Amino acid sequence: MFTKILIANRGEIACRVIATAKKMGIATVAVYSDADKEARHVKLADEAVHIGAAPSRESYLQADKIIAAAKQTGAQAVHPGYGFLSENEDFARRVEEEGIVFIGPKHYSIAAMGDKIASKKLAGEAKVSTIPGHNEPIESPEEAVQIAQKIGYPVMIKASAGGGGKGLRVAFNDKECFEGFTSCRNEARNSFGDDRVFMEKFVQEPRHIEIQVLGDAHGNVVYLNERECSIQRRHQKVIEEAPSPFISDATRKAMGEQAVALAKAVKYQSAGTVEFVVGKDQDFYFLEMNTRLQVEHPVTECITGLDLVELMIRVAAGEKLPLTQADVKRDGWAIECRINAEDPFRNFLPSTGRLVRFTPPQETMFQADTGRKYGVRVDTGVYEGGEIPMYYDSMIAKLIVHGTDRDDAIAKMRAALNGFAIRGINSNIPFQAALLAHPKFVAGQFNTGFIAEHYAHGFVAEDVQHEDPDFLVALAAYMYRRSRARASGISGQLAGHEVQVGEEFVVVVLGTEGKNQYHDVSVTDFENDSGSSVVHIRGKDYRISSTAHLGSIRIQGACNGQGFTAQIERNRPKNPLGLRIVHNGAQIDAIVLTPRRAELLKLMPYKAPPDLSRFLLSPMPGLLVDVAVQPGQKVQAGEKLAVIEAMKMENILFAAQDGVVSKIVAGKGESLAVDQVILEFA
Repeated sequence: MFTKILIANRGEIACRVIATAKKMGIATVAVYSDADKEARHVKLADEAVHIGAAPSRESYLQADKIIAAAKQTGAQAVHPGYGFLSENEDFARRVEEEGIVFIGPKHYSIAAMGDKIASKKLAGEAKVSTIPGHNEPIESPEEAVQIAQKIGYPVMIKASAGGGGKGLRVAFNDKECFEGFTSCRNEARNSFGDDRVFMEKFVQEPRHIEIQVLGDAHGNVVYLNERECSIQRRHQKVIEEAPSPFISDATRKAMGEQAVALAKAVKYQSAGTVEFVVGKDQDFYFLEMNTRLQVEHPVTECITGLDLVELMIRVAAGEKLPLTQADVKRDGWAIECRINAEDPFRNFLPSTGRLVRFTPPQETMFQADTGRKYGVRVDTGVYEGGEIPMYYDSMIAKLIVHGTDRDDAIAKMRAALNGFAIRGINSNIPFQAALLAHPKFVAGQFNTGFIAEHYAHGFVAEDVQHEDPDFLVALAAYMYRRSRARASGISGQLAGHEVQVGEEFVVVVLGTEGKNQYHDVSVTDFENDSGSSVVHIRGKDYRISSTAHLGSIRIQGACNGQGFTAQIERNRPKNPLGLRIVHNGAQIDAIVLTPRRAELLKLMPYKAPPDLSRFLLSPMPGLLVDVAVQPGQKVQAGEKLAVIEAMKMENILFAAQDGVVSKIVAGKGESLAVDQVILEFA
């Protein structure tokens, strides 16, 4: 067994590998860029080596620097994690040539299966059913359009070295194909250093189901059941679960055996994933093989009780697999939500900056500890006070739950999301909460088009419907009453001017354009010791108890005998008198007033925000890579204006209306802040 390994990655996956290495008594070496010198994986590792500037092509994609770091520190093996160089055949071969063990498949397996063009050819030769397409690299957007017309729209344009939704576009016509090919190739070049692009028929209403395989150097290969990964947005997985609520035992066995046969054909040694697209009649087609550990591997660890990172390390060290196919378990149900630094209410634009608060829900399961079950696990590479850089992927944490069945897992996940407090940046937690509450998701009736179908207009606050909106109002009144009671107990108050608490209040739920809702409530039976009150609203009583106070953000308590977790805080700086209440993804901003003050508020005029339609503002922090217009140019609605690169994705800004460009304010290559002016219209 190795005594020291280097992790050629960053973020949560680097931390994940370190956790298993520590359990096994193996020392770890981290590598880091300028942007990551204070990162969590650097702090957790036994040693750390600086490998370059912030952009990944100058650091985490620099094979020479990573190999030099391994030799310099005496690391006997390199774990590549996922992304970056994890599926780079040349890197794996060079590591082996330097006498260092690559904790992953052999370079010839990566060459055969990691490259999507080569893997489709191999699968075809092995008589595996594959999707129709063009498996040779496409040279130009004009050629892409010709090929797409032969295959028949819709088509999927894919980077050969792609992964994680990068370098992938779906086109429904010639225009989308032409533009999609160019964007796809640029993204692939920037993310993977390989701009080869191919094309295949896009199967409509498909399910994305993948089989986890594990092979050793002695010819043994097993499959560890499946993962359901159909809940995707822009081809990026959002929620994963194991097992799938869709496939039968017979389909699971057939897919598993086909995945094993493919892995054996390329002498696969390590953890890998064979991805299938599955039709509504459970007919399945080989899609591709990921020759690395997957982001969603924790759900497989939950239901099998296996530590996949440990098994990867043991296989790389030459050990035989410690289990046969008959030993593989399927225990309970696991779900994973990817917590991303993005704003779901602004079309999921990347959100970077300092994590002012990062308080995950209480963990009861842990990385590298497969002995604990039926709980909550958080895999992350960030910490409170740390910085979310704009150079890397937007995922900042993975929230994993393990339940006795699917309903139990969904209930656990909803409660865990309620308790996940993130401030300073925006996160996709409200969107995750809405997905988990959607009746079609709960029923298991979905495919890869689920989000595009149900959120075609984007994600707006109205998409989050709370099952009992009055509970949010009652919670606002309850917490305000508690804070007033606390204030009334402060000593030294001026006689005759003490804080008066009262029992009758009006909760004003703030709406857009001054359209507020007024709710008359009473808060009675206050008990200071137990933190209990009865809130009466519209003929309903809510007996709420909690020992939390306003400064704690996360509120745990009980309402009418049922436990709950919510988040509540003063809404600074937007409205210092107001409260923001968040529960099950739904959010309200409210002010709790006496009846007289509520009457006066109704008389206040509404102050409209300034009109910013004359400006093109940067919707996110990022790098301005292109300005597509000139001063004096007439533009039409929908015309391309600028391109911003953030978190490895190109974001194109389009004109919202017709107009004339009067001035370009920001220059190409400039780093932009949120709402920074890029250009002005006349």
